Amino acid sequence: MTPRPSLGLRARLLSAFALLCVVTTAAVAGGIYVQARNDILQRAQDAALQAMKSRLEALFPLRTSTPDQTELGRIGSTMVERNSSALVIYQKAYAQVGPPEGAPPGAPPGPPWGRGPGGNTPPSLGPEDLSRGLREQVAKGDITWQRVVRDGRPYLIIGAPLLIVEQGRTRVSGIEVYTTSSLLPEQQSIDWLATRAWLIGGAAMAFAVLLALLATRSVLRPVRELGRAARLLGEGDLRTRIAVSGSDELADVARTFNNTAAELEQHVTQLREMESDARRFVADVSHELRTPLAALAAVAEILDEEAARLPETAGKAARLVSQETLNLTELVNDLIEISRFDSGVAALTLNEVDVAELVPATLRARGWSEQVRTDLPRTVTARLDPRRVDVILANLVGNALRHGAPPVSVRLSADPQWITLEVRDHGPGLDEAVLPHAFDRFYKASAARTRSEGSGLGLAIALENARLHRGDLSVTNAPDGGALFTLRLPRRADDSDGGSG
Repeated sequence: MTPRPSLGLRARLLSAFALLCVVTTAAVAGGIYVQARNDILQRAQDAALQAMKSRLEALFPLRTSTPDQTELGRIGSTMVERNSSALVIYQKAYAQVGPPEGAPPGAPPGPPWGRGPGGNTPPSLGPEDLSRGLREQVAKGDITWQRVVRDGRPYLIIGAPLLIVEQGRTRVSGIEVYTTSSLLPEQQSIDWLATRAWLIGGAAMAFAVLLALLATRSVLRPVRELGRAARLLGEGDLRTRIAVSGSDELADVARTFNNTAAELEQHVTQLREMESDARRFVADVSHELRTPLAALAAVAEILDEEAARLPETAGKAARLVSQETLNLTELVNDLIEISRFDSGVAALTLNEVDVAELVPATLRARGWSEQVRTDLPRTVTARLDPRRVDVILANLVGNALRHGAPPVSVRLSADPQWITLEVRDHGPGLDEAVLPHAFDRFYKASAARTRSEGSGLGLAIALENARLHRGDLSVTNAPDGGALFTLRLPRRADDSDGGSG
């Protein structure tokens, strides 16, 4: 399952700053807006209630507890102001009194003043415009209020009963007085606050993004430098260091990286020197052994020829010396070959080769023709180093004959770009734990094979020769038993690295 691509550190920091700014601004501006809105409306409401109570006091004493239409109009005229309208109800009779014409003294700037929903003063209301709950509260003798919106404009309706005193007792007269005043100035003030809150929030967000950009720049620069240095270090440039500035946590990280890189460079240099010394030692010893081994090989050959005429014990000793001399000579030759690969001096000598003829030649040269089955096309030409391909094939077939079980087979196939050689035996195969180490140097899979002869360098040399051709060598177990080695070589090997010496 492909992991989802994540946001970069810069995007995450910017998002975090922006989110923090939005949340903070919304919380602060929202709280201030709500508090200011409530305060503005509360002051307007308190002022209207106080004004209504003052006008109600001016009505006392009432002329009559059963007013007619004219009396209701007089009461309404007393209650109305230039920026309000009044409605007086008694039983089924009522009187509507609108505000006088013109703008009230000291009116704030705004839309034109006038009657109805088009101006700043409220329209006259009828009993049908009042809510049932409002009238019930007034009927109980309470002064109550209600905010309403008509034609998109806010208004405050205040209702109050007129009281009369009879025989020292106060009772509700049944006369209901309602005043309607506009809240448009307050609404404009609230809208102004909301607009300023949005503007302040936008400015704060822009400022937060700017701060985030500056912060990410100062934070990401050393992070990018650290990533670049780590990449160079991983690519093998052990002299990579980071410039340290400041004394914060990022500077501590840079110093730690530099110390780690210095220690790593020191250890790697020591390891390289030790490896170089070891390779040089092996190469020098191998070369020094070639001369005495050549003399020993000549003596061993004579002893081997005379072994049949020697006493039994002496003959066995002579043959043992001859065999061990040959084994030691083979080991020294393998070590010299490995040292060439390690020092980078191994080179290809390329020729146009018919691989279908090279395979039988390799088998004949070692006397394996009768022991190995072949499946070869008629003609498969390739530009290869025949000596090195012979070494690879000899190691694979010899390994199958020594450690596997018959029949051993060699199969050749080709396509326009590659040739493939498969060497297979029908033995017990390789243990799964052994497969990853089959081409390791000096590795002997004695637990997986019936025998464990040789130096353990043959397969390693075969792999190095395959890589020198820009090819590959792999091993696996065949489904029906036995080890299967697969050699893939390009039909046109590239000798640009080592020349054709």
